[in-house]
Amino acid sequence: MRVLVIGAGPAGARCAERAAEAGMVVTLCGAEPALPYDRVALGRVLSGEAEPPALITHGAARLRDLGITFRPATRIAALDAAAGRAETARGETIGFDRAVIATGSEAVRLPLPGAALPDVFLYRSMADVIAMRRRVTRGTRVAVIGGGLLGLEAAASVSQLGARVTVVHAVGWPMERQLDPMAGALLARQLGATRRLDFAMPALSEAIEGQDHVTGLRLADGRSIACEMVVMAVGVRPSVALAREAGLTVARGIVVDDAMRSSVPSVLAIGECAEHRGIVCGLVAPAFAMAEAAAATLRGEAAIYAPRPDPTALKVSGIDVWSAGEIEPADAEAITLSDAAIGRYRRLWLRGGRLVGAVLYGDTADAPFYLGLMAGGRDVTAMRDLLPFGAAFQEVA
Repeated sequence: MRVLVIGAGPAGARCAERAAEAGMVVTLCGAEPALPYDRVALGRVLSGEAEPPALITHGAARLRDLGITFRPATRIAALDAAAGRAETARGETIGFDRAVIATGSEAVRLPLPGAALPDVFLYRSMADVIAMRRRVTRGTRVAVIGGGLLGLEAAASVSQLGARVTVVHAVGWPMERQLDPMAGALLARQLGATRRLDFAMPALSEAIEGQDHVTGLRLADGRSIACEMVVMAVGVRPSVALAREAGLTVARGIVVDDAMRSSVPSVLAIGECAEHRGIVCGLVAPAFAMAEAAAATLRGEAAIYAPRPDPTALKVSGIDVWSAGEIEPADAEAITLSDAAIGRYRRLWLRGGRLVGAVLYGDTADAPFYLGLMAGGRDVTAMRDLLPFGAAFQEVA
C-alpha cells in the first residue's frame, strides 16, 4: 500500500513511522525545509538552551532505515482522492492508495495596523524562533500579544535572552483556558518575580506603532507600550484549505470518525487539523493518539480514537502549574485548598461524584493521581473530604 502523509509535524511523523513499520510504502511531505522536529520544545531553542538539531525527532538516517521517502519543503497544493493523486506546489505528482492529512494549524496574525512591520513575529515554527533569537539582544523591549500557553512560553524564553518583556492579554489573568483566576494570578506574580515579565491585563491591542521599524504597541485604552519587537501568540486555526478544496467535509477542522477517516474513506486526518466529535485538539498527546489510531486503520485493524482529559503544563523551568479536564464548569462543585504563604493552590471540580477538572499550582506531584481519577471516571464520593490532599492521604484513609 502506498501511503502519502501530508505534514511532517509530530502527528504526521508518528503516523508515517507506524505505517512504515507495518511494511507500507510511505512518502512523508513536510512544508518546512527541515527534518521532523519536536514543536513542543521550540521554547528551548528560542531561549538559547538548545540548538535546532537537538529537537530533531526523525533524522535522515532513521527515515532511511524505516524506508520512508521524506520530502522537505514540499507543499501539497491539490489532492485528488478519487484518482489517488496529489500535486505539489512545484507541479510534481505523487500517487497514493491512502493519504493522511496532518497539516496542523496556522498561527493567527492579528490584522492590526503595523502588523506587517519588520520585527513583528509569530511564534509557531523553527524558522520563527530562529528569527526571533537573532533579533533579540540584551535590553531589547518586547511586547508579547497573548497570555496563553504559547505566549507565556515565548515571553519567558526571550526574557532569558535579556529582553524586557511585557505580556498583553485580553483577559484579566493568563492561561484562562487552563487556569482559574486565582491560579492565574499566582502564575503572573511568579513570572513577574522570577522572569521579570510585566503584564498588561485585561488589555486589547489596537495598533503596532512605527514606520520602518516597530517603536511601540498602542492599546485600546490609550496606553502605549514602548518596544522594538512584537510577538503575536494569540492562537491558531486548523490548516484545512487543502482538505476543503479536495471536497472533504470541513467544519472548524477536517471532520473525522473514530478511525480517523474523513468523509472520503481513502483520506484520513490527524492532529490539529482534524475535528473529532466536534473537538479540535491543541495538544501533542491527543495528536499522537490520533496518529496511532490512523496507523491502525491503515493496517486494516478496528481502530478507535478515544479522547481522554489531556493535561496542560507550562514548560517554564521553576514554574509548577498543571491542569486537566473542565476548568470552572458552571454545573460542578468546586473544592479549594490554598496556602498563599508558600504559593500552593489546588482547585478541583466534581460533578455527580466524579472528578471532572483540576488545577494544581506550586505542587504538581499529585497530577497523575488526579488525571487517573478523571480518565477512569471513578466515583470519588467516599474520598471527597481528603481529595484535595492527594494520593498519599487516600492511601492512609
